Amino acid sequence: MLIVMKPDATESQVEEVLKVIRDLGFKPHPMPGATRTAIGVTGNQGAIDPAHFEMLSGVAEAIRVSKPYKLVGRDLKQEDTVVRVGDVEIGGAEPAIIAGPCAVESLDQTLAIAEVVASCGVKLFRGGAFKPRTSPYSFQGLGEEGLKILAEARDRFGLRIVTEVLDTETADLVEAYADVVQVGARNMQNFSLLRRVGQARKPVMLKRGMSATLDELLLAAEYIMAEGNYNVILCERGVRTFADHTRNTLDLSIVPAVQNRSHLPILVDPSHGTGKRHKVIPLARAAIAVGADGIMVEVHNHPEQALSDGPQALLPEMFKQLVAEVRAIHKVIAEADASLV
Repeated sequence: MLIVMKPDATESQVEEVLKVIRDLGFKPHPMPGATRTAIGVTGNQGAIDPAHFEMLSGVAEAIRVSKPYKLVGRDLKQEDTVVRVGDVEIGGAEPAIIAGPCAVESLDQTLAIAEVVASCGVKLFRGGAFKPRTSPYSFQGLGEEGLKILAEARDRFGLRIVTEVLDTETADLVEAYADVVQVGARNMQNFSLLRRVGQARKPVMLKRGMSATLDELLLAAEYIMAEGNYNVILCERGVRTFADHTRNTLDLSIVPAVQNRSHLPILVDPSHGTGKRHKVIPLARAAIAVGADGIMVEVHNHPEQALSDGPQALLPEMFKQLVAEVRAIHKVIAEADASLV
């Protein structure tokens, strides 16, 4: 059920609708927009009679939602969601760039890369303290020590930290240090973890699973939003196909597909999407050209020594080139769009 308030509905009228929803045993999800407030209703096992709401003051209409997701779709919110991380916007006027090493390996390594990232005017810094690896013998991350190193990079260079949470057991720890909590591709359908980060008050970046469809990605985001966390960022990071010329097949077609169905911002990760350094910059350019809200890339000052994903990490000079080209492409597109208005 979707309840659309009138443009002149007062705050008290909105509160009355929320109270009625709760009294019926359901959960309301108010989404203020530029001209109206829409309220999604979840928790119902079947259809809800619109008559419960249509006669309430300030209500324009009550609409049954037939799609499997209610909160991530444009039926609830026509305006694009902008997720704010401190003074950085994801989904705003400028492309968001998230960069840093795949894994936090040491204080010196992390600070050296953080300095490169910050020098390019990039304010979102990525780094894994907990690493999900295919082999149990691979480097698994430094844990809390890695989180403390990320906090040091934040304090020293004024960065915002994006780092992955692997399980509900360590969610409190990661949330205490992170500015954005990342749910990785392997955990996209870890429903208990999705519910847990949905209860957090930190933005969540949800990466598409290795074989996930568009609907599965959106429904995973719905799990998070159903718990009350509406600051969700989607991320395309490539899917597994028969191709052997690339680590994954980066599916850029999902960007306009998401934007057609959902108000949530979507980023592209060309590092994991290709697995090969020489392909990262071209695919980053393509991601911005196709309309992505930003990119997430891996950077390492000594990738040949990296403990995780060295072959796909950009060298510092390559990263500086990527930032300049991504911003230039975005500017051209924005100017072209403005000329059509």
